[in-house]
Amino acid sequence: MQQWKLILAYDGTPYHGWQVQPGLSTIQGLLADAIHRTTGERVLPQGSGRTDTGVHALGQVASFALAAPIPPANLRRALNRCLPPSVRILSAEVVPPEFHARHSALRKTYEYRIFPLRTALLEPRTSGSFQQVEEIGSNICPPTLAPYVWPCPWPLSLDALNQAARHILGTHDFTTFAAVDPDLAARTDSEPAHSPIRTISHSQWSTADQLFLYRVTADGFLHHMVRNLVGTFVQAGAHRLLPDSIPTLLAARDRTAAGPTAPASGLFLVSVEYPEPST
Repeated sequence: MQQWKLILAYDGTPYHGWQVQPGLSTIQGLLADAIHRTTGERVLPQGSGRTDTGVHALGQVASFALAAPIPPANLRRALNRCLPPSVRILSAEVVPPEFHARHSALRKTYEYRIFPLRTALLEPRTSGSFQQVEEIGSNICPPTLAPYVWPCPWPLSLDALNQAARHILGTHDFTTFAAVDPDLAARTDSEPAHSPIRTISHSQWSTADQLFLYRVTADGFLHHMVRNLVGTFVQAGAHRLLPDSIPTLLAARDRTAAGPTAPASGLFLVSVEYPEPST
């Protein structure tokens, strides 16, 4: 048996997330079927993480073992012939037998994309909040872009977004920004508890091509964590929440204290980092 590592990209719009579900079209299910059609072997590829319904990937990683001897380039080409155009295998390679797409991962990077429907000129108040001086204009989100962004209805301040985002750098308990994971909720009492502690090494907003872009890198993410962070940061960027209130929200360990969950359409899994192979 050979252990395989795939890197794949996909448009998550038409799929019910990564994880296989009876009667539903998922990335894991499509990939398993493509592997079976290519090699005749039934395997369930393991992903680096379970992207939700409508979430996209630029660099998802999957691993599985095969008995069939096949050159990596041939496997990549064959799988891409079996998969729909919305799912592409970018690379395929044989890896050491202990490699696991999820368990071996060191860090993951996500990007969230926002298309602002309104822009405005803002000025600070003495209280530290902001007031809108005048509306500069409104924007129309192109239909070809809409499935891959959050068309946000509020004017946003890049400075306020970054001021809020800096507060999550380091190691924190992210219970406030985690949705209940249905798989973990169904665990038995004999199974270990799932820690809400995560370490964030990068958290920054930028702008490009009319979009607000948020990049975050961590050693792992809780269920809906990135989308809940973005929803809260946007409240700060729209001056509906003080950016410096983020530490208080973290300390509350209460999901109801934070902002709404941002739509899945704007979220991309960008890359997954692994230890360097030993020589």
